[in-house]
Amino acid sequence: MSDAEEAVTRAHRDEWARVVAALTKRFGDLDIAEEAAADAFTTAVERWPADGVPANPGAWLTTTAHRKAIDRIRRENKRDDKHWEARMAFHDDPPAPPGPIDDDRLRLIFTCCHPALATEARVALTLRIVGGLTVPEIARAFLVSETAMERRITRAKTKIKAARIPYRIPSAEDLPARVSGVLTVLFLIFNEGYLPTGPDTDPLRPGLTAEAIRLTRLILTLLPEDGEAAGLLALMLLIEARRPARVSAGGELVSLDEQDRGAWDVALIAEGHRLVRERLAAAAAGVAPGRYQILAAINAVHTSARDMRDTDWSQVVALYDQLVRVDPSPVVALNRAIAVAELDGPEVGLAATERLDHRLAGYHAYHATRADLLRRLGRSRESRAAYDRAIELAGNTAETAYLTRRRDQLGRRSPESPT
Repeated sequence: MSDAEEAVTRAHRDEWARVVAALTKRFGDLDIAEEAAADAFTTAVERWPADGVPANPGAWLTTTAHRKAIDRIRRENKRDDKHWEARMAFHDDPPAPPGPIDDDRLRLIFTCCHPALATEARVALTLRIVGGLTVPEIARAFLVSETAMERRITRAKTKIKAARIPYRIPSAEDLPARVSGVLTVLFLIFNEGYLPTGPDTDPLRPGLTAEAIRLTRLILTLLPEDGEAAGLLALMLLIEARRPARVSAGGELVSLDEQDRGAWDVALIAEGHRLVRERLAAAAAGVAPGRYQILAAINAVHTSARDMRDTDWSQVVALYDQLVRVDPSPVVALNRAIAVAELDGPEVGLAATERLDHRLAGYHAYHATRADLLRRLGRSRESRAAYDRAIELAGNTAETAYLTRRRDQLGRRSPESPT
């Protein structure tokens, strides 16, 4: 890959959301914003190798996208339903007050997470428009087909346009009804940065995790008493703290039991633990914790242990029992089964895992978990088949390398310690 191509890739990762947010603010239309931004990046691919990478790629892309948007509006302004878009290109009206926080991307997230949209549509649209994720990446996150996800995103954009949903951070009275969908989006954006699903992406995308953390901090500023916002921030910080030890120098995923805990970010862990303690105090006062608060507490247990063997698995299982009541999803049940295997043994964990087969047959982590538990039970042939299926489904290059090594070790030595 040439220097110019690398610069375009980096700019897409770092600048996509800024460009789309700036165009949405200017023109008030997601389709125009997204298509003009895509056109600008296409132009960058064509021109940067010959002209050189601009000193400020973000400004170049925003200016180019703005021109592309105006060109499109001019071409289409004879259509009645485009007249208002044409006016947007040239209006001199003063901008509307930005609200308590002047952040274009946060306003864009709230636009995409309007309660008029179905919850799954809100999340999918925001991942596409704000997170810059591809339709295949989002489809994998939702465990649905690409065609179904494309339709979902298209319907959501159409509804935003038809309902003239405003591009703004909602009023204080509206925030509680909107924040749940926003937090879900931010967590999925964070996950895509921490363990990207695209086969051609870097094994880690720290720009996405940093942006998700930044925006979650803004949400907590807007809603300082929101326990789930605090819980999500704590969860992100405790996961992000482990990133320096997450991938080996050779590009392979490093499992939790093999990570160098001395490489973990102690400042992020300290901040995450403080937030967890504050939420635990609220729970003791009778405020029931939500999904993110419980997940943060689980990660606080993991990051409190100096060694994997010191992990308090009984506490982890108890927290998962609590989480299952709040979020009875198959993925939560799978993670609980992994913890049960550490507490009660791989045979018990395998039984709990295999009860999820009909719900998680297309999920690589299900097959990876099953493969590891079968390996620990000495059932190498079945373990190898499960590893094969996990490798087939996994999209992250570092995770694929890890699973391949584990599969290739089968039969060469006795069962190892759990991952």
